This record gives sequence, structure tokens and C-alpha cells, in this order.
Amino acid sequence: MTAPLAGTADLLAQWMKSKKPTTTTARPDHGSGLRFAFYGRTSTTRHQDRVSSQGWQRDMADELVGGHGQVVAAYFDAGTSRRVPWRQRTQAVQLMTEASSPESMIDAIVVGEYERAFTGTQFSTLYAWCTRHGIQLWLPETGGPVDLGNSDHRALMSLLATQSQREVLRARHRVLAAMHNQATQQGRYLGGRPPYGYRLVDAGPHPNPADARWGRRLQRLAPDPQTAPHVSWMFRQRLAGHSVASIARHLNERGVPCPSIADPDRNRHRTRDAWTLRTVAVILANPRYTGRQTWNRRATDTSGPAATPALSAKAAHPALVTEQDFIAAQQIRAARPASDGRARRFALAGLIHCGVCDRRLDSHWNHGRPTYRCRHGHTSTQRASQERPKTLYIREDHLIDQINIRLGGQISDGCTRLEPDRTRHRHVAATLRDSGKIIVYNGTGWRLKEIDSS
Repeated sequence: MTAPLAGTADLLAQWMKSKKPTTTTARPDHGSGLRFAFYGRTSTTRHQDRVSSQGWQRDMADELVGGHGQVVAAYFDAGTSRRVPWRQRTQAVQLMTEASSPESMIDAIVVGEYERAFTGTQFSTLYAWCTRHGIQLWLPETGGPVDLGNSDHRALMSLLATQSQREVLRARHRVLAAMHNQATQQGRYLGGRPPYGYRLVDAGPHPNPADARWGRRLQRLAPDPQTAPHVSWMFRQRLAGHSVASIARHLNERGVPCPSIADPDRNRHRTRDAWTLRTVAVILANPRYTGRQTWNRRATDTSGPAATPALSAKAAHPALVTEQDFIAAQQIRAARPASDGRARRFALAGLIHCGVCDRRLDSHWNHGRPTYRCRHGHTSTQRASQERPKTLYIREDHLIDQINIRLGGQISDGCTRLEPDRTRHRHVAATLRDSGKIIVYNGTGWRLKEIDSS
């Protein structure tokens, strides 16, 4: 079988076009020689073929403008949701910039399909912009340029906008419902960064036959030999009663790599190279370490599948801590009452400032009573340096007594015998707040200061 001669394919295409039925009604002439800018969009690049998507959209546009002009520029946003406004789409912004310039060679914008380009009020916004710049906007759904002065066009645009928005909501609902089921019933790993202590391993072929034929495979979590022992150690320390700060400090002192160092490619958003209180607290509060898969733990919606955090019905990967120990660790995280069972109250919280570094003193419960201290910016996750000033420390009752003596005992008037100390503390705090004053303490003495004074 001989190969076709050069140009045969073009001749055949011309012959096929000439065989179109002659009864087709000619499209009305909207003006010849128009210079069109084509715009298209695809939502994802991982699950959609950009070449195919751009190709069929461009074909629709070329067929629409045939006989009225030609496409002189093409703009295509790949991996962009239709919910993203035009002003936030890279290619759409470039189109609008070039089309509105004084040297523009663009007379009209043409899209291959309404839902590929618009949703919600995006069309009306772009149409108003096109009108201001004298640019036509062509859609296949209208068979040419859109004219909102035409009642039929207005009704059609309203219908398309509603339909596009409804499709967005339906697609989102279907995807979220499917992901919720996959997490709860199948325990499937649904993407994202694996938690510290785990790595991703192959979990077999994709359950969707079409995806499996393309070679797509599932993944699951497995303990990372390098980091999993550190996670187990954190839980043991927490269950032994150690604070989050002491756990972070010991990790730093032992030189244990934190998440940003252990897996820098997946933690590019992290800039710290040491363990922090938040990093340890997040690990200790992650139920994935029990072996159960989770999804959507930080749901913000109030209805539908997005409103319900998902937890797999059974173990989906090896656990680094038992469920009983995990729950026990969360209970330790709760605030503990004072030794006498009363709630911890700090009457002077926020009213005492450091005379050395000008920071507010931290409220600190010590030996069953309220105290205040300033560590001068030092965090308990790091070893204190020798250059750091000595920590300031003062008991609330001692400070209240000194203030009351200086003010001549007037603040204690009206205190009951049942709770004189507590009432006196509240009166002192209320007096300071009403007068707009704070206490400045430098370790050897204190003074009152106007809040607005320099």
C-alpha cells in the first residue's frame, strides 16, 4: 500500500467540506475581515488533555467565525477553575491587556463554549468591559456576536449563567460526596502531603478500570523508618505528662529533623528549620497516627458532605499509636485545674509590662497561685542563651499587696470576709483599667504608667 502524496490530506479535507448539504441556511453576515482573539480554558492538567480540550474549543470557534474573519491570537488557561474571575486568570488577563491597548489588532473575542469561559456573573462583567472598549463578544450559543439589547440574547445569557452555576455546584457535590465515601468506607488516601512519620507506597491498581488501563495506581501511607520512631516517642512523652514545649525542646536538642528538613520538597511553605510548639501540637492532634484515614478535618461549609469530617470505618494503614493512647493524649492537652480544684484566674492579665524588654508578662500558674513572668522573647523549644536577661517573676498576691499599700488601702473597701483576696485582686485590676494605667515591673520594683504615654 503506497503512502499518500504530499498535500493529499488537504485535498481530501477540501473535498469533504464541499460535500456539505447545499440546503444549509447561510449564517447572516456580521461583517467581514474581523480579527478575532480566541479564548479557551480547561480545569485541570492532570485529568484532562490540554491539547484535545484546546483543540475542540478552537474548532468550535473557527467554525463560528468562518466567513466573518480569522483568529489572529489565541489564549488558553490550563488548570484554572471556571470559578476564578477573569481578572485572576493569567491568559485572560493577557488577552484583556492586549485587546485594550491602543495598538490592538483585536476586533472581537470568540470562545468555543460558554461554560468553558464563564460562570455566575463573569459574562456580564466581561460584556460590559468589551462594550467600553468597542470589542465584540462571540459565542457559539448565539451563533455570532452577543447583543444584550436583544431580548432573546438576554434570556439565553441568563439561562446559560444559571445552568453553568448549577453545574459547578452539582460537580462539587458529586466530587465531595465521592471523596467522603472513599475515605470512610474504603479508607482511601486522597492526596496531600503525607503526615510526618509516614511515606507513600504503592497500593495496587486503580479501582476504576479506565484509570487502571492508563496505568494509574492507588497509594497508601506506610511508616517511614527514619521519622516514625520520633512520632511514637512524642506520644509516649505526652502520655508521661511532659509538656508540648519540653517535647519540642528535646527534639531540637537531640537534632531530630523537623518536617521541613525531613521532607523539604513537600514542605516548601515551611521556613523554620527547628521544631516549634505548633508543629508538635499538630502531630499530637492528628488522628491519622491511629491508622484510621481522615479527610476534610477542617471543613468550613455548613451543609452537604463538605460539612462532615470523614474518618475511615477501619484501619487503612499501620498505626503509630493506639486509639486509646491517642485519646488519652488529647485529654492531657486539656487545661488542668489548680490543686485546690478552683479555676485558674489571673486578675492582672495584660496589665503588667516588662521594664527590661517592654513585653507583656505571661500569666503563669505556679504552686497553686497566679504569677507573672517575662522570658524576654525566649521560647521554651530552644535552650536559653547566656546573653538572655534573667527571667522576671512576680506573684500576683505580692504585687496586689504593694499596690494596695501605695494607694492607702482604698481599693480593699467593700471586700467581703468570705473572699477578701479574690475581691481585692478584682478591684485592683478594675481600678487600673478604669484609670487607663498599666504596671511596669523591672525585677526590683514597679511603677504605674499611663497606657497612652510615651
